[in-house]
Amino acid sequence: MMGPCVRTTCVFSTRRFQALLLIPSVSNMTVITLISTNKCFGGLQKIFSHQSKELDCEMKFAIFLPDGAPAADAKLPVLYWLSGLTCNETNFIQKSGFQRYAAEHGLIVVCPDTSPRGVNLPGEDDSWDFGSGAGFYVDASKDPWSKHYKMFSYVTQELIDVINNNFPTAVDRQSIAGHSMGGHGALICALKNPGLYRSVSAFAPICNPTKCPWGVKAFGGYFGEGEKEEWRNWDASELVAGYNGPPLELYVDQGAEDSFLKDGQLLPHNLVEACKAAQVPCVLNMREGYDHSYFYVASFIGEHLAYHARHLK
Repeated sequence: MMGPCVRTTCVFSTRRFQALLLIPSVSNMTVITLISTNKCFGGLQKIFSHQSKELDCEMKFAIFLPDGAPAADAKLPVLYWLSGLTCNETNFIQKSGFQRYAAEHGLIVVCPDTSPRGVNLPGEDDSWDFGSGAGFYVDASKDPWSKHYKMFSYVTQELIDVINNNFPTAVDRQSIAGHSMGGHGALICALKNPGLYRSVSAFAPICNPTKCPWGVKAFGGYFGEGEKEEWRNWDASELVAGYNGPPLELYVDQGAEDSFLKDGQLLPHNLVEACKAAQVPCVLNMREGYDHSYFYVASFIGEHLAYHARHLK
């Protein structure tokens, strides 16, 4: 049986989104193009593309709009989710089951891609942990990466503008989270932008990239092998010492059976010690028996969305 809410949703998903496809936003003239839409837990899971000025290429993002977003006066909080190595905008929306909890809490959830795409740089696709699918959410300073690989500025500036200009967001209520490389990204985005996000959480983040193989490879490529001082500006375990902003708790989740933890790629205890020294609150939940996969993420994503929902009220 179709009630008034269903009819309202239909109006939103046709008329409003037709307008979004045809009318560029006033401030940055970004046109977004609808790629797909699926109803999920009463809301709408959509994927859009747009031309990124920051990255100088076409980018895609996924967005979940819970039931209630269609109302003209509804301004909903936003959670930005950053995915890990080899992922794109689809992994989280297909594997985590977050939509059930986002619908429950009335959260818009935005999932960008993990790197620029189609820029055809030499060596960009040679390995899975550098280049395509491995942007590390930094702003590269070394050629040829510096022209396109500016995922930090894209996530913390351009993408936020695109979302706020095209969707019914409460612009002063946003949080950020991520997994693995994306957990690292969430932590540095929050630490380097005091007050921008109400809360931050991370699943199995790369906590100390200047001291792990993944980070050394990425930072050496994006900044230069000898630029160790610049490396530290993109490492959460280094950044906490200089954090000077509103109270911020780092909420970290880690599977105890994660093979990357055992291989020394994640180093969560380094972050905990750095936070203690800097007097920055940090919660580390060690999850016995869990690994690095989306089975683990799906098991605790409900707790994380509830955590962010409390901060976004």
